[in-house]
Amino acid sequence: MGEAADISPREAEVLELVGDHLSNAEIGARLYISVRTVETHVSSLLRKLDVPDRRALARCATERARPDRQRPAPALPRRLTSFIGREGERATLTAMLKEHRQVTAVGPGGVGKTRLALAVAADAADEFADGVWFVDLVPVSDPGMIATAVAEALGLGEQLGHDMAESVAAALADRHALLVLDNCEQVVDGAALFLERLLAACPRVAVLVTSRSRLMVPFERVYPVPPLSLSLPLFPSLSPSSADDGDKDSEGGDGGDTGEGSAAGGSDAVALFIDRATSVGRPLDPAQHDQVAEICARLDGMALAIELAAARYATLGLDGITAALAHPLRMLTGGSRAEDRHRSVRAALDWSHDLLDPADRALLRRASVFVTPFTAPAAAEVTGLDAATVVDGLARLAEQSLLAVTFAPDGTRYRALETLRQYGSDRLTEAGEIHDTQARHLHWCLARSAELAAPRADWRARFDQTADELRAALAWAESRTEQRADAHRLARAMAELAFTRHLIAESQQRYEQAAALASTPADAASMFRHAAAVAACRLHGDDMHRLNRAAADVARRAGDTAAAARDLAAAASNAYRFSSKFVTRLPPEEADALITAARELAGADPSARAAVALAEAGRALTDAIGATHPPGTGAGTGTGTGTSDAADASEEATHAASRPSRPGSPGRPGGPTVQEAIASAERAVELAQLEKDPLAESAALDTLAGALSWAGDAFAAAATARRRVELLSSAPDVPVGPAGTHELIEALGEATEAALGVGDLPGARRWARRLAEHPQLAEVGHRATGWLLVADTLAGDAEQALITGLRFRDAWQRAGSPARAVLGPPAAAMATIHGLRDDREARRDWSALLAQVDPSPWNTHGYGAVFDAILMLHQGRPEAALERTAPEPGQVRQWTTWIWLHWYVALRAEASVLAGDPEASARLAQARTSVVGNPVATALVERAAALLDADTERLVATASAFDAAGCRYQSARTLTLAGGEHAARGARALTDLGLAPMTIR
Repeated sequence: MGEAADISPREAEVLELVGDHLSNAEIGARLYISVRTVETHVSSLLRKLDVPDRRALARCATERARPDRQRPAPALPRRLTSFIGREGERATLTAMLKEHRQVTAVGPGGVGKTRLALAVAADAADEFADGVWFVDLVPVSDPGMIATAVAEALGLGEQLGHDMAESVAAALADRHALLVLDNCEQVVDGAALFLERLLAACPRVAVLVTSRSRLMVPFERVYPVPPLSLSLPLFPSLSPSSADDGDKDSEGGDGGDTGEGSAAGGSDAVALFIDRATSVGRPLDPAQHDQVAEICARLDGMALAIELAAARYATLGLDGITAALAHPLRMLTGGSRAEDRHRSVRAALDWSHDLLDPADRALLRRASVFVTPFTAPAAAEVTGLDAATVVDGLARLAEQSLLAVTFAPDGTRYRALETLRQYGSDRLTEAGEIHDTQARHLHWCLARSAELAAPRADWRARFDQTADELRAALAWAESRTEQRADAHRLARAMAELAFTRHLIAESQQRYEQAAALASTPADAASMFRHAAAVAACRLHGDDMHRLNRAAADVARRAGDTAAAARDLAAAASNAYRFSSKFVTRLPPEEADALITAARELAGADPSARAAVALAEAGRALTDAIGATHPPGTGAGTGTGTGTSDAADASEEATHAASRPSRPGSPGRPGGPTVQEAIASAERAVELAQLEKDPLAESAALDTLAGALSWAGDAFAAAATARRRVELLSSAPDVPVGPAGTHELIEALGEATEAALGVGDLPGARRWARRLAEHPQLAEVGHRATGWLLVADTLAGDAEQALITGLRFRDAWQRAGSPARAVLGPPAAAMATIHGLRDDREARRDWSALLAQVDPSPWNTHGYGAVFDAILMLHQGRPEAALERTAPEPGQVRQWTTWIWLHWYVALRAEASVLAGDPEASARLAQARTSVVGNPVATALVERAAALLDADTERLVATASAFDAAGCRYQSARTLTLAGGEHAARGARALTDLGLAPMTIR
């Protein structure tokens, strides 16, 4: 293992976090660096410490750690003022967290829930090996966004095929961590549902909730947070302490103080008042402590009220504060739920409010519509007050502790503590200004959403800063008839922005919301179509189908039969193209009915007829494959491939082959052949071209590529796949929204697979890299990087494959370790890379992962046989490689068609030669015919022929052919097989690639 001096300070930080079992995304979030930078550091550490994989790297981190190494620092907000005491409450809550997995600290606003929770979380941090995380739910107005807020706090992104709650659960599944959810009262029902899912999936996670009301779930343990103690006899279990409004940071501290005096007989309330009054520059004489105790008693020991009173001490003194409290106090409204402590907080706030100038009162109540920190210009626009009045008023409100001030690169921002914000909202309603102010806030949000539509370098930060305001405005507007048009505009804008921000679950939700708010059927149908495209990006085929049908229903009710035909045809064709994305497969008879209805509605409309033609081409191909591969063969039938899961589609073949008899059904007289399916797909392409619709043309090309593949024409399929990518990349009228994004992602995957199938390794790596770097896949590395791993492995780029493999596995685990056959080839590739490096432990590890994600015949007879044969030949075991590829290509054609056929027959021929098989010559001849046009497979066959003929000159010549084809590993293998002086060059080349020496018999 390398010396410590070889490791940079940043690498040391990364190594420590690897040892804490953090994912690359979590390390990036902790260190404020990109995931790819983390990957680079991890790769460097693997090389410097001379270890094979991340597991060994974690062991190194443990060995290098100091004996007194601390647990991960709690991810808690820093407090600005001291925390004084509450030792009894802290001890009780800490003990409850040891016994119960979900504890709720309940109490009125201002009692000190947040500050107490933060202190308890800091106290308990050493009990949670994987950290403590704080989530502020104040800005969350939509119960469905709780998981998003938690994910943001954890530094997570959404995983394709999973909603945010599933992504959070996957990230915390094996973690021993404490989650603090602060201010749940406005989303109680959503919090209860989220926590039920989270705690069921994460057995070692504990949750501390603060809320004004309990969540009312069976597993909840409730702790009522009392007011600050007014004297020791009243609360004998409590020592001097204080806490602020649990709703935000009116009181601070490091959580480590245990008390700062025992004023007035051990009163926590008095201790807090004295501390805060002293901090404004006027120390209190001990003789005044009794008067302070009286004030605190008038305020019922409520932390926020005491803080506000103490803030006035410098200007009013104790007598002025007492006089102000002598005025009658208005009581808190709210019926039977309004307990005394709620009323006392309202009274304290009323008192502070009454001391404000009328202009400042107006500013305070109107600014309460902001749910996140806001700027002075924003406040001027939303409150309707002039800019000068707003600037001066914000300063005065901040001086009086009614607003908190934060300083950021983009300027000064203000925010009200949540209790004060809700108080301001009540005042706004009482003043009859709520509608006008909310309407101005809505228009401000619409303007911000329009600004966000323009790309800028700081776009992501600006969106994150504004998103909760947009969500709050939308929540207010959607239920008001007079705001329906603006609510629709904002919902659509939010859908588009969320998609750009890669919050695709929210994007789908907002598109559906926009459809519900649309004023015309055409707008509603358009929103449903966008929502369907987003669902496709999420790999949610059932939602995609439901939304296509919803668009069709709206269009049909509006009398737009052509649009309804297109939507029904899309529902059918998508069921064929993306069958592996469906949980519930579309019954064949339902697909037939959709196509029939679409054809009847299409009439003479050209675009509708093109859509119907595409659906019919998909059906024809599915039927033809079902006829070719009867039930039980398990042939994949996705009409396109791309990033879809071909093996998961095998059930569709069984459906296709076992349908009830109908005219022209597969396997029966008049049933379509694959050639007829090709003709049908070509017709769909022609019709889409006539309509100049690039997305329809891309979909038709996808079906055509699948048909050509099943016909055994790999080169035509590859050319069609390339044509599809070029169309989507260059056509000026390709939409940049969800539909275009989904088509491009699928096309890049299809082009990568096709290029691998015809030996175009440079092209495959180029397409795969574009796929891996696609921003929509940034948070799902296992889907983004899978084919890049395969291409890098076949090219022999072990170093790049190892780096990419870390990202792949990390993302796979964060996604909940899904068992999807499409993940089999990258897992097999990584097992092979580690085998070529002679890292047996890592190979066993990846082989186990492979068996978990794909036990199908696609692995057994297809790519699995190819990768195993490559490794067996490297290890000098040609007999084993020959046995692994023993089935004739025709016997396993359904598993080798498309990508693996040429690799399979070429490696089988080489294994025959090296094993001394008597059929070697015949197999060489057959292979040479099969692989014509594939540069890598041709070189493999020619190398085998040279070995059979013991022709060293011809053998060495194939090394150049491999180099020209971008296959460095096979070039190095060739030189090693040539022996003599060439063998030394080959050995050096293998070492340069990071691979172990070959075994030659």
